[in-house]
Amino acid sequence: MVTGASSGIGEAAVRALRASGWDVLGVARRADRLEALAQETGAAVFAADLTSPADVDALAAHVEATGGVAALVHVAGGARGSDRVEDGDAGDWTWMFDVNVLSAQRLVKALLPQLRDAIRSGSGHADTLFVTSTASQVAYPGGGGYNAAKAAEMMLVRALRQELNGEPIRVIEIAPGMVHTEEFTLNRLGDQAAADALYEGVDGVLVAEDVADVIAYALNAPGHVNLDSVTMRPVAQSAQHILARGPLKPRD
Repeated sequence: MVTGASSGIGEAAVRALRASGWDVLGVARRADRLEALAQETGAAVFAADLTSPADVDALAAHVEATGGVAALVHVAGGARGSDRVEDGDAGDWTWMFDVNVLSAQRLVKALLPQLRDAIRSGSGHADTLFVTSTASQVAYPGGGGYNAAKAAEMMLVRALRQELNGEPIRVIEIAPGMVHTEEFTLNRLGDQAAADALYEGVDGVLVAEDVADVIAYALNAPGHVNLDSVTMRPVAQSAQHILARGPLKPRD
């Protein structure tokens, strides 16, 4: 199962996993985009809002009725606004916590029994993989709400890994830095020009397919190998706050 499958990293993950032989269920809110993805890739799809407990329950029932699940790839999430902490909109912060943290907890609670059943049925191991962000690692001005939400999601992942110790269930975190996708920054800033300016002049910015390649590698690695936490950035971004613009080249 791949969440956030209607665009960006989630959509790319569906394509990468299908290409490497997985049966995939793509999950997102937008049914029309899911149907187009299903036609192109052969993936199964299910429309659900992961901030809705009722939708998550319906999703879990659908998965169980259609054969269960051996790997959960949770990509769905997002950011709203770039306000300073003192100017922040509590509604935006609540939404970010719901979509990034509580959705992850809801999915784990709903699907962990089925992941265990998959192991008992002969899968050998099961997988949970969460796409967080380098925003979970380093704070920056205007990022307080997203920093807090992604840091909370990161801690959820690390607690889960310890709680599942002794079971053959991998708990994997992929934390991307700057990734140029169709919607993430546009949805956050609400302005196409501002979104485009963020990536302007960055040589070799990551794209969704780069992250999807790492997701597929993590799931296709031998079952005893757990990629606890992978931080990935474009070479031009050597740290959260250090970004080169213009061509990368050796110094004279």
